Amino acid sequence: MNGTPRLRSAYPSTPQKAYEQNGAEAPASLPRVPLPTLSARQQDPQAPLIPFNLIDGPQQRLYVAFFYLGLTVWRLCDYYGLVSDETDSLWLFMKWVAIDSIFLYGLPGLKIPWLQWSSTSITMLFVGHAIFDAVLMFRIPIPLETWLIAFTRMFYDREIAVSERRVKPANVLHNASLILGKQIIHILPEGSATLNPDQTSFCIDSFTTSVNLPIQLNQTNPILIELLRVDLDTNLNETMTIHAKEIRRLKKLAQKQPLGRDAAAPRYLQYPVKQTGLYRLQRVVDESKLEVQRRLSDTLVVHCPSAHMRPVAEAKCIGDLSNFYLQVDATPPINIKYSKLVNGQESGHAVLSIPPKSPMSPLATQRSSGALVTRESVANVDVSWARSQSTGISLNESLGVSGSWQYSIDEVQDGCGNVVNYANHRLADTQKRHSSTNAAPLEQRFSVHERPRIALRGCDSQHPLRVPKGKSVRLPIQLSSTGRDIAEHGTHQISYLFTPSVEVLPNQEHGKVAVLEEFKLEPHAAGHEVYEPGLYTLQSVESAHCAGEVLEPSACLLSNPPEPTLSIETQVIPDRCAGNSVGLLVDLDLTGTPPFRVEYTERRRGGPVTPQVVETHLLHTQLELRPAHSGHYRYEFQHISDAIYQEPRSLRDERLNLEQDVKPPASARFLDAYPARKTCIGEPVSLGIQLLGDAPWKLEYELVHHGRRQKRKIDRIENNIYTLTTDELNSGGEYSLALTAVTDKSGCKVSLEQETKIEVALQRPKAAFGLIEGQRTISALEDKKVKLPLRLQGESPWTVQYQNLGQAGESPVTKIFKNANDEIEVKEAGTYEIVHVDDATCPGNVDAAANRFSVEWIPRPSVHVSESAAIELQQDRYVKKGICEGDEDAVDLTFTGTPPFDVEYSHHVKPERGSQSTSTKKFTAGINLASVRMETTEAGSHQYKISKLSDLSYNHNPRKFSPVVIEQRVHSTPMATFSDGGKTYKYCKEEEAGGENVPISLKGSPPFHLEVEIRHHSSSKPELVTIPNIGSHQYNLHIPHRLLALGTHAVRIRKVRDVHGCQRRMEQGAPHVQVNVAEVPGITAQESRIDYCVGDRISYTLSGLPPFNVFYTFQGQERKASVSTTNFRRLAEKPGEFTITAVTDQRSVDCKAHTSITKVIHEMPSVRVSKGRTATVDIHEGGEAEILFEFGGAPPFEFTYTRSSNPPRGKKPQVLDTKSDISYEHTKSILASDEGIYEVVSIKDRFCAFSTQRIQGKSGQKLLT
Repeated sequence: MNGTPRLRSAYPSTPQKAYEQNGAEAPASLPRVPLPTLSARQQDPQAPLIPFNLIDGPQQRLYVAFFYLGLTVWRLCDYYGLVSDETDSLWLFMKWVAIDSIFLYGLPGLKIPWLQWSSTSITMLFVGHAIFDAVLMFRIPIPLETWLIAFTRMFYDREIAVSERRVKPANVLHNASLILGKQIIHILPEGSATLNPDQTSFCIDSFTTSVNLPIQLNQTNPILIELLRVDLDTNLNETMTIHAKEIRRLKKLAQKQPLGRDAAAPRYLQYPVKQTGLYRLQRVVDESKLEVQRRLSDTLVVHCPSAHMRPVAEAKCIGDLSNFYLQVDATPPINIKYSKLVNGQESGHAVLSIPPKSPMSPLATQRSSGALVTRESVANVDVSWARSQSTGISLNESLGVSGSWQYSIDEVQDGCGNVVNYANHRLADTQKRHSSTNAAPLEQRFSVHERPRIALRGCDSQHPLRVPKGKSVRLPIQLSSTGRDIAEHGTHQISYLFTPSVEVLPNQEHGKVAVLEEFKLEPHAAGHEVYEPGLYTLQSVESAHCAGEVLEPSACLLSNPPEPTLSIETQVIPDRCAGNSVGLLVDLDLTGTPPFRVEYTERRRGGPVTPQVVETHLLHTQLELRPAHSGHYRYEFQHISDAIYQEPRSLRDERLNLEQDVKPPASARFLDAYPARKTCIGEPVSLGIQLLGDAPWKLEYELVHHGRRQKRKIDRIENNIYTLTTDELNSGGEYSLALTAVTDKSGCKVSLEQETKIEVALQRPKAAFGLIEGQRTISALEDKKVKLPLRLQGESPWTVQYQNLGQAGESPVTKIFKNANDEIEVKEAGTYEIVHVDDATCPGNVDAAANRFSVEWIPRPSVHVSESAAIELQQDRYVKKGICEGDEDAVDLTFTGTPPFDVEYSHHVKPERGSQSTSTKKFTAGINLASVRMETTEAGSHQYKISKLSDLSYNHNPRKFSPVVIEQRVHSTPMATFSDGGKTYKYCKEEEAGGENVPISLKGSPPFHLEVEIRHHSSSKPELVTIPNIGSHQYNLHIPHRLLALGTHAVRIRKVRDVHGCQRRMEQGAPHVQVNVAEVPGITAQESRIDYCVGDRISYTLSGLPPFNVFYTFQGQERKASVSTTNFRRLAEKPGEFTITAVTDQRSVDCKAHTSITKVIHEMPSVRVSKGRTATVDIHEGGEAEILFEFGGAPPFEFTYTRSSNPPRGKKPQVLDTKSDISYEHTKSILASDEGIYEVVSIKDRFCAFSTQRIQGKSGQKLLT
């Protein structure tokens, strides 16, 4: 904390220990140490009385400040008691002198830093406190108000003017606008003339056919000007003369310019020329026929610089050179600036410099003066260095990025400084120069294209293309470019080398008969179509603009594989029992390119043709032809295809046909053996069986249950589909049904292995309702879900149908249950009955003794209002009889339900005035009866809406409860108040007729009955005035004059009653009004004079009881001024008539003392020199200038003016001469020939005078008498 930087304005830092005072660095943190002993304190006399480790220095100073503040508050409290209780002043003075001495002389003993003052300082503080104690305790008056006013006037000095606004007197007394203007006379020096003093560059071209050469004229009026021109092409010179007529025309044009309006500024004549050349001012003659001094200065007018591009081919390829030319025509040395854009992005600027061919060109060096030719005479001078030079510049740059390239000429500058800017094409001049179609180009654009690349995709010498004979294929050509994966859009010219397959060398190279062929590849083409087998090698590729390169793989071998073939061999499959053929085993031998697809047809005699397909990846495979039914079968192999020859090849010419007679052995199988069949106890089971062979069949099967096996036979089965039906299965459990053997017409018995399972339920399902608390009846809350217990027997899941007997006409509800002790969830009251039950397998039975369950709802709570003579039901709400504000009232409520009852109601108040409000209240009723207190503290319409009701069983449900609304009107207690409470109504003693009405505001329902009390200040008995039947809310009380006497009366309202009988009695301290009858005031002027000047103060003396209201007119406008003292004074701010018309005081506000005291305020005289402006007049030596004075005010005018020196900047002028003059008119002119500043210092007219000089410390403004 001690190292914290402090501002210079901050408090000084707390003094530290000795090592800090000696300049040693303090440690980062000081450890806490125990309190020093007494001996230790005696050893360090500078240590504080209270150690810093207990209370640090700033806190000790803060406690001392708080203690001193407490002493000050105590001192002021004693002063207040002295003023109010007349306590002994001497004793209090001695008391505080003693306390201050103890405090001030004891403070250094604490040795607190910053509070260890010297004895002299403490003595001075003690003397100051003693003087302050004497002033307070002896109540010595101090003119603080006078001091404060004098101090305030130093910063804020304002007075009330005749226009009743506060103005600053200094602004009125020292009005600088009364004397305005001054005239400065200069004696001109000798004149001079200069051609092109700013060394501006000029150029001429086909668009700018002429330029204006500036000729500067300083303090001269020429009548003849001669210019010398040297032709740049021939070096010949000519003299151009400007006569007086032309000079006058050029002067008029110069005066129209802003600088030409200033007479003291040099004039610039703009002389037009249309030819190039070197111009020099040769001679200037003024009005005195003498030559004017001229500065040696040359001006070049050359051809404007220009530049353009030489057009070249716009299509380029990556890696090419730009190779274009810039053509520049200008006077050297030349600077040309051009920019480059690549794909719309700025890629930099470049500046080229072209030096002059002649080393003697003055444009190549920096000029120290305006002369280009040093000789006074320019005869036979060589100015060829100023001629325009045509130069071509070659620009070569490698184009390394594809896209749009643009070179633009931005700017060209010649040696004279003429600049042509081509960058801003929006300039009108540039558009004019280059809008024509024949204009030379300023830009060179290139379209840089990518070079194409070509390769083969998916084909090379190791992976040839295989194509069927006679078919074509497209070479898989892949095009790209040097900068991207895809090629540019457009046609490409491609060449390749071809060698037929019979001529290809063993090393996969081209033979001697290789042929070079070309083709054009159009955009989006898949490749080039080729037919002949052989070796194809890409040689070159070209786009529309660029030649490309060939990438690897570039060679592709095209071959025609052999067509697929098929040969077959067959072998008969015999039956072991009957010896008949049951099928064929066919061997298929294939040639070609796998995979193969063989198509053949199968046809049974008398039956349809069935197509068949065989697909294989092998060159040899077997096909087994074993039909399921007996008969004569024919097989025809029709088509074959492979991977290359995908179009099927016909085999009909090879006659690959097979025939066989088949008699398959007998067989039988279950149509639906899986899953296991489930059935109910006591019911048979039917199963479908398919038989194969020749009818009739004999079928053998067996039924196995609990280890017992029953064998059965079925003879003479004629159909191949047979339905097997078992006997009734009266024993529950699992059964196995197996087919053991079958015999067909051939007599061959075939053993079978066909088996299926049958599961028989042990008993039928059963359903019943369970018990809740020993019975099948339940009482529940309304709309609550009730779960009825179920008792189910059988195999899950169960399908149960039940219905509510109270809902007649509705179909039973069907639900599926998976738990034997499941529950039915219901929402409606009534008696529920189980109608039917099924389990997973069988229909079941319903227990008739437990098939019904009753559900009942507990009744909901409700509330009712007891009707009586004071409350009645109107439509959907209760309306209670109206009551006065503040009276007691209540309403009785009756509840039904289960107590206790929780009631919530809203109280909505629509007051007679103010905004509406709504409050919510709650209460609990322990029994079925309750009383609600009505709110009558606020008048208006009250509505009580019971919106929520709940009891022990039910929470509030807005859909089941209808709100109860109770309305009552609370009539407001009438109120009567004085519209201007506390106001004093003043009556004139002389004006007994009439009187002022006292307005009273009434609130409530009219008509009103009012009682008013009038009490005189000198009488203890009041007078009562009763006013009945007041039909409005405003009443003007007319106080009878018989009840008023000279002095003050107090008027008070005692009570008021309205039409509803509601009455209000006013309290004793309620607001009241006073009526005062007084005398009229008076006013007199302090000075007898009538004429005043602006800035004077007009004073009056008032008689009466302050404050006063003074009524007066000024400048035709009536005004009113409030005066708190008996002196009325106003500052004359503006000229006009000031007339006092009336005056009132505190006792007679409405009784005006009419008068007519008129004062005339005259305007201050004013003077304007040179129309009130600072005018500068230049004259030659011996000439004269006119000074015009314009006066304002009442003539005659006496004025004093001075002539001061023209000082340099930063110095004050000195008065050289002072003169006085008089004018009987409002204008006066004098002639002056001396140089200096002429200005007026004082002015006086018939009534007033004003001076800018101060005499004896007072203003020079006064009234003339």
